[in-house]
Amino acid sequence: MMTQKVRMAIAGLGFGAEFIPIYQAHPDAELVAVCQRTETAVTEVANHFRIPGRYTSYDEMLQDPEIDAVHINTPIPNHAEHTVSALRAGKHVACTVPMATTLDECREIVAAVRESGRKYMMMETVVYSREFLHVRDLVENGTIGRVQFLRGAHYQEMAGWPGYWEGLPPMHYATHAVSPVLSLAGAQAESVVCIGSGRIAPALAEKYGSPFAVESALLTLRHSDVGAEIARSLFETAHEYVESFTVFGDRASFEWEQTQGSGHVLHTGEVPKVIDVPDFAHRLPPEIAPFTTRGVYDDENEHLSFAQGSGHGGSHPHLAHEFVRSIVEDRPPAIDEITAANWTSVGICAHTSAMNGGARVPIPDYEEQLEQRRSGN
Repeated sequence: MMTQKVRMAIAGLGFGAEFIPIYQAHPDAELVAVCQRTETAVTEVANHFRIPGRYTSYDEMLQDPEIDAVHINTPIPNHAEHTVSALRAGKHVACTVPMATTLDECREIVAAVRESGRKYMMMETVVYSREFLHVRDLVENGTIGRVQFLRGAHYQEMAGWPGYWEGLPPMHYATHAVSPVLSLAGAQAESVVCIGSGRIAPALAEKYGSPFAVESALLTLRHSDVGAEIARSLFETAHEYVESFTVFGDRASFEWEQTQGSGHVLHTGEVPKVIDVPDFAHRLPPEIAPFTTRGVYDDENEHLSFAQGSGHGGSHPHLAHEFVRSIVEDRPPAIDEITAANWTSVGICAHTSAMNGGARVPIPDYEEQLEQRRSGN
């Protein structure tokens, strides 16, 4: 078990800035450096939070021997490259979603984690939201009963976001819908069938060669008789922002609220009732518990993920705590490299299916592939 504090660095200070005060307050962590490409931006943030290390070069930051772990919040196309380079530099890695953009990149990260001996955690917000934590309790205490079917959906209009988002295939950013479904099922995805529906403007479609406004997928799960459905949209589909999941059980079913503020519903027989979802700050060290309900961004200084995502359900301190404690306790984090690769690959393979008329696409078994690689087969 690690005895000294985990010396953290954060790369990317848009959304990433939200984690600065959490790591500064965490009893087992110390925030020693931040990295941003623009010197004025990194200086302003570092001065405001009194952070000693300031970098505009990610590669230069990785050479700093005072850094134990890096929390990556850089653009999606950089996630795999930045993750692998940090692992090879001997740093533990936490990375915002998705893990990568291709199956080969997922394989490379899984291999780099095993070769480096360092921890990797994908920082998926939904599975640490108060809604998810509450429903997981309902599954574990028997309220839901036997899980019969699961559904995840994420509808979001991405107009106005940074340019690399424009025209992104809907399923390439699907982990917010995939993760709660697979977590509650307690299984990995095995295969996917997906259809693409509707069309986005040609100027958007040409960016990634993806024409679809909506992608909708059906999953089979390994070693499970439960099925799951995932739906995703990013552009030109009129709907209130929502990251949601629904669980059907033989005793009760949890249904995400249909419109924001209408309330989540628990169905028990023929009597549905609106339920209150508690906060879970009591599961955190008291130093960071307040961050389930507040953060860096406020009404006068909003990040788009907060304006549209309602603060990610109080998940940020839970994520930071799980990552830090996995290092201190020398154990795999809850969302380790195999889990992250499976969740991310669902979306990659789903889009492949949609582009091939709904053909069934198997999802790689990354643990099995590692064993084959080790045995030379």
